[in-house]
Formats: sequence, structure tokens, C-alpha cells
Amino acid sequence: MRTLVWHWGRRGAGPIFAARLAEALNTLPGQSAALSLAAGAEILTGPDAPACDWREPTYGSRLGFIAQRLASPFLRRRTEAHLRRLAPDIALCAMPALLDIRMTTALRGLGIGYAVIVHDAEPHPGDALSFLALDQTRLLRGAKHLFCLSGHVEQALRGQGFGANGQTLTKLWHPPIGLAGTVPAARPTSRPRLLYFGRLLPYKGLDLLANALEFLGANRPFELRICGDGPSSPALERLEAMAGVSVERRWFADAELPGLLAWADALVLPYREASQSGVAALALAAGRHVLATTVGGLPEQLGGQPRAILCAPNAPAIAKGLLELTQLLAQPASAAAAAAPGWHAMAAAIAAVIERS
Repeated sequence: MRTLVWHWGRRGAGPIFAARLAEALNTLPGQSAALSLAAGAEILTGPDAPACDWREPTYGSRLGFIAQRLASPFLRRRTEAHLRRLAPDIALCAMPALLDIRMTTALRGLGIGYAVIVHDAEPHPGDALSFLALDQTRLLRGAKHLFCLSGHVEQALRGQGFGANGQTLTKLWHPPIGLAGTVPAARPTSRPRLLYFGRLLPYKGLDLLANALEFLGANRPFELRICGDGPSSPALERLEAMAGVSVERRWFADAELPGLLAWADALVLPYREASQSGVAALALAAGRHVLATTVGGLPEQLGGQPRAILCAPNAPAIAKGLLELTQLLAQPASAAAAAAPGWHAMAAAIAAVIERS
């Protein structure tokens, strides 16, 4: 079976997810995979760029997106020509992106089915507009197969009527995301370095984190670094004013992630809600501890992990978790986290579902 794996976003986890999945599919007997990424994808600019069979021009601004979306009907022949050249039996969307209608229209025109890996069933607070622009409902309705990464997302999708009338819906897991750069082992320290990394949006719980720090007082036994892209907010302003806290509000390229993890002894995820967490998978793969709240799919993903601490999504519980994390980091290294099944296992599970249909 030949699979075309595609993701047409430029930054973040999507291109990495697509590349790792295509690579894993190519290791399976009887399977082969082609990869299509946005021409401007960050992952294609580094020394460890994956082999990419189809680089699709996309956009670098809102105006560019509008122009590309309007041009999509006129690019159908070009898109179909790429599909004929690669000749997939099925296409697999590794993560929804804004120009997927260009691909799905061409796939339908050639009678090629497709599957989707669904990372979120519903928009998070602050994501409603971008979720609407994705037109994810239409994308998912047209898919033969849906794969999700947590029971939390599976339950929400089934509640929306997906996985019926011949469409399969399969729960997988979030595989460990390693990085090209080597991240040194964390070391015992009397003043641990804690890292929040990710989007700076309301549902990420930065206000809860600020409240927890105020609850602990000024003489906190750790350093905290907050790194990510997002709008300014009262919570960030409060955090910036605190001693022992630094805030870096910008986009961090893929090449910067090994350095961030090398700085950190542990990652903090004070989320108000979550489907699952790629940041948590990244941290555990790098041998870091994780403090996370018991929301969404996080208990499923992190429960039983010896390097994970789970707490309720409120300031006192997060404050208590931070102190517990600090004490844990001052001790000799704990047992290694039990890694989730990796990319090869995920590729095999996907191929088995598709071949049964």
C-alpha cells in the first residue's frame, strides 16, 4: 500500500509529525509513503530536513493565505498532477491545516480516499476563529478513517457523530517526539529550572500559574522561564513583574527546542483544558519531569509516568505541585518514564486499520 502523508502548515508540531509518520510507514513491509509539506515548512530548512516528495507553496501572512485560498480552485489541475505522479492508494492528513480543501478536492476528483489524524475535536478558548477557518468538520466528514491521540478526543468525536456509517474512528496515542539535537540529562540541583513552553493563550492556564506563584510568595525555591508565542495578557504582565520569572514572548523555531530543554530540569503545564500534549511527550522523551493539570487527555497520557506529577487545575494545587516537583528534582534521578509506543507502532496500527477496510 502506498500512502501520501501531508501537512501544509509551516511551523510547529505538524510538519514534524508528518515527517516522522511517513518515515515510519516506509519501514513497514509492504508499505511505502510519500511526504508532502508546505514549501516554507521550518523542518525543511535545517540540516536534518526529511526527504519531501511534494513541496506545496502556501503562504507567509494573512493576506497570503487569503490569496492562496482564493487561488485553490484554479490550482486543481496542478494538485491532481502531483497526485498522479505519486500515485497513492490513500492520503493521510497528519494534522489539519488551512489549505486542506485544496488537497481533498483533488483527492475526490481522482477517487482517492483519505484519512485524518485528529488532534483536537473542538476549539480551545481563543482558537475559535482559526478552528472555523480550518473547516475541520467538512474535512473529517469526508474522511474514510479518523485517528485520534486520546480517549478524550475520541469521546468528543463520537459525540459529534463521527465514526459511523462506514467511517472508522480509532484511538491511538501521542508518540514520543525526539529532537535531532541531543539534550543532556537533567541534573540534581538546589534551585531547579522550570520551563513553560507553548502557545500563550488563555486555556493554557498562565493565570493559574501566576496565582500559584503569588500563593508561594517571593522566596520560591526555583527559577521559571516562560517561552512561547501569543498576545500580551494580564497574566503575562503579572508573571513578567515577578522575581525569578522570565517571559520570552516570541516564536521559537524547531532548532531552538533542544536548547530550551537543555536549560530546563522540568516542564510545567498548568492548562485549563487539553486534548493531549505534544509538549509533554517532548519533555518525557528528553528525560525531563512534567507537572501537569488533570484536564482533558492529560491524565490518560501522563498517568503512571514516574516523571510526571498531576494536580488539579487550581492555584493551590499547582503551588503544591511546584513544591513537590522542586523536592523531586533535588533527589537522585528517578526511574525513566515508560515511553509511549513509538512511530513504528503507530504507523503499523494505521496501516492495519486502512488495509482492513
